[in-house]
Amino acid sequence: MDFDDMICNTVTLLEHHADVLEYYTEKFRYIMVDEYQDTNIAQFNLVRLLASGRQNLCVVGDDDQSIYRFRGATIENILHFEEYFPQAAVIRLEQNYRSTSNILNAANAVIAHNRGRKGKTLWTECGDGAKVQVYTAQDERDEARYVADEILHNVENGASFSSQAVLYRMNAQSNALESVFARSGIPYKVIGGLRFYDRKEIKDVIAYLQLINNKHDDLRLRRIINEPKRGIGETTLSHAAQIAEERGVSLFEVLSEADQYAALTRSAGKLKDFCRMIDELSVMAEDLSISGLFTELLDKTGYREFLIAGGEEEQDRLDNVEEFLSTIMQYEAETPEPGLSDFLEQIALVSDIDALETERDNVVLMTVHAAKGLEFEHVFLVGMEEGVFPGNQSIYAGEAEIEEERRLAYVAITRAKKTLTVTNAYTRMIFGMTGRNAPSRFLEEIPGDLCERSGMMVRSFLRERRDGFEGNADFTRRASNSVHTAQKGNAGNFAPGQRVSHPTFGVGMILQVQPMGSDCLLEIAFDTVGTKKLMAGYAKLTVL
Repeated sequence: MDFDDMICNTVTLLEHHADVLEYYTEKFRYIMVDEYQDTNIAQFNLVRLLASGRQNLCVVGDDDQSIYRFRGATIENILHFEEYFPQAAVIRLEQNYRSTSNILNAANAVIAHNRGRKGKTLWTECGDGAKVQVYTAQDERDEARYVADEILHNVENGASFSSQAVLYRMNAQSNALESVFARSGIPYKVIGGLRFYDRKEIKDVIAYLQLINNKHDDLRLRRIINEPKRGIGETTLSHAAQIAEERGVSLFEVLSEADQYAALTRSAGKLKDFCRMIDELSVMAEDLSISGLFTELLDKTGYREFLIAGGEEEQDRLDNVEEFLSTIMQYEAETPEPGLSDFLEQIALVSDIDALETERDNVVLMTVHAAKGLEFEHVFLVGMEEGVFPGNQSIYAGEAEIEEERRLAYVAITRAKKTLTVTNAYTRMIFGMTGRNAPSRFLEEIPGDLCERSGMMVRSFLRERRDGFEGNADFTRRASNSVHTAQKGNAGNFAPGQRVSHPTFGVGMILQVQPMGSDCLLEIAFDTVGTKKLMAGYAKLTVL
């Protein structure tokens, strides 16, 4: 039996055997259930049966935090509790000891739009606090830079990195954030998931690109020759590797001539087909853009088809692969002469920067679902747009799904203790496609007097719909945030041995300068925080 079977079969036992039910209702005289809003039908029936004797049942829950419908949880269990147990007394715990009044009032205003709730109003003695900061970015990169700047500003004013969290609706949204954080020297960790470049599917597609770029890369070849499965065994690869070592040639060269070696003849057809495919992609790489090559790669290797065949279980991985296409397209847009080798070098360096950040004091990145039950001094809620949060699937699924999404927004808002920053983007590239989305209805539901707005001010949803999202770009950035569009660094502006000052990390000495496309990577030994690698275009350095 699995876990669900244990509950269902226990319910069946209690329903059909009165003596067993009587025994357990006497044994368990008092029953308490926590997080009751997340219970499913089987759990409700189990609790109902066990409490049927003495009626000594206490449940604790918050109907406004019921966010696991996709796991089978049913909010009706808590909404109709008094109907199932008429003698129950309801005690509302409305005082909040975590957040400021402005944050709680924003949460109350949003959740008030849900009809399926029991109703309560949170209050606090923590004071009004700062207003909710609402920033409208040009795109997802501007959004990430703004968040990075605000995080560094908070650190400069005494906050720790670990007291700050960035929440998003979908894992794929972490890509732009991770890239900018790594380039800005912000240590971070992803909770409830892997860093973007640590995910298997991303490592796979990068390995394909690296092999296309360099057929002598034996390590990457061995990683992806069976991704997806091609029926090439490890024994065959071991024989091929031994032959390559004896001859002093690459593994790819041996595989492309597999029919010439007795140890490889049984798999020669599969091996040569694989090499032929890589050769064809290598030829395409000479004429196609990197994004065009990547699209061909996904089709010719069968990797996209492999993920699609995996159904819903592989959907997140497919989304991540499509999001990697966004990274490629962003690189092409920002680089005067984009090239595959240069792109792979940038990806490798960003990954190296990630690996260096092992400090315990890290900014936390996570989905809103993963954040439930946690709290942070400073919370950044990103991607508050129609089609993202709430997502398109929820928008078209009906009111019940929208109310679930609104409860999720309520959970996100109430994670913040001191400051809450909500961002949306005028345009967003995600899964390789650029879209213009109206601000989220949940963002619109926060009263204006609770907010301070900055960034790119866009018109209301109705006017956006009418005018087709054209024009009206009113840039009213605060002076302190005027640097959100990164100024590309020039390697000529920096040299090893220079003393520089960083607004957050203090004074340090440049150890190494490495040109990277139109920017450069700086390795700097700071006097107080140790050595960090920063992209010049994001570092905001002053030469002393």
